[in-house]
Amino acid sequence: MNGDDPMTENTPAPRPRRRRWVMWLAALSTIGMLIVIMQGSAVTVTGSGDGCGEHWPLCHGKFVPEYTVATALEYSHRIVSGIEGLLIAGFAVGALMYWRWRTEVQILVPVMILFLLIQAALGWAAVMYQNSDAVLALHFGISLTAFASVLLLAVVIMEMGKSEKYRDRGVPKYFRAYIGGVIVYTYLLVYVGAYVRHTQSSLACVDWPLCNGAVFPGFSGAVGIQFGHRLMALGAMLLIAGLVYWTWKFRKERPDLFWGSVVSLTLVLVLAISGGIVVLTQLNLFSGLAHTALATLLFGSLSYIVLHTIPNPAMVRQPAQAALERQDERAHGGELGVPTTGDD
Repeated sequence: MNGDDPMTENTPAPRPRRRRWVMWLAALSTIGMLIVIMQGSAVTVTGSGDGCGEHWPLCHGKFVPEYTVATALEYSHRIVSGIEGLLIAGFAVGALMYWRWRTEVQILVPVMILFLLIQAALGWAAVMYQNSDAVLALHFGISLTAFASVLLLAVVIMEMGKSEKYRDRGVPKYFRAYIGGVIVYTYLLVYVGAYVRHTQSSLACVDWPLCNGAVFPGFSGAVGIQFGHRLMALGAMLLIAGLVYWTWKFRKERPDLFWGSVVSLTLVLVLAISGGIVVLTQLNLFSGLAHTALATLLFGSLSYIVLHTIPNPAMVRQPAQAALERQDERAHGGELGVPTTGDD
């Protein structure tokens, strides 16, 4: 019996093809969520939120509305969001079919569905009601959580029997608290960034890295919102640089955490540069989309590190016990669908 395989030698392994479609859905759902977030950013940057009037889910009360740029951006965002919802539903079903015994699946599937529904509800509310800038910015924060839940579920499934082994090697004292603080801080940073867009404060500072030629322009009005966001971005760079320094010390035991930290530091540095490009190009659409994509990927990479600080469930760490539980489940007419290393 393979050491990573919780099944007994007498238990036939499920065919890989039975699970391959779930792997495809995992990848497509993750990519699709990133596209949905970028489309939402495009709608915000171009001011196309009213492109379909006060109608939802139809556009101007029609299934095929008359073409305008604003209508095309808003309506295509809704269509892609609907397709993404179907992908996530299929992904959730597949994950529960084959891996419902995993604690992560039991937690992430409901979270994924819940935040998808909240995201859709906030989109509906943004169309039907005049929400405040703070609530509109929250929509992006909810989208980040939805993306992270989809990404982490995909990671859990694709790492089974492989690099998930690193999760059981432990982490230094207080490391979990540190990475937890970093991801909360980054979430607030991204929320403030969305608030900058919705309050139309993106060009309150017309240059970069200075703000209107000043090192400290103050915190009043739109300038204060923009400058505060820049200061928070600097704080995020320092915190993530500290993460890289810490994980460097135990990189041999936990290369997953070290390289995850390196990726996060790279993303936050490029994110800061892209923020400057957004200002210097006077809110160019493509620079804005790149900024949104980088912020989303940064949050995803930090979420990956958080996941890898959590030990695997007991069933994964104790293969023999897992085999007994599987046999007991089958004896009662069920099937847990415990994965094999070769399958996953």
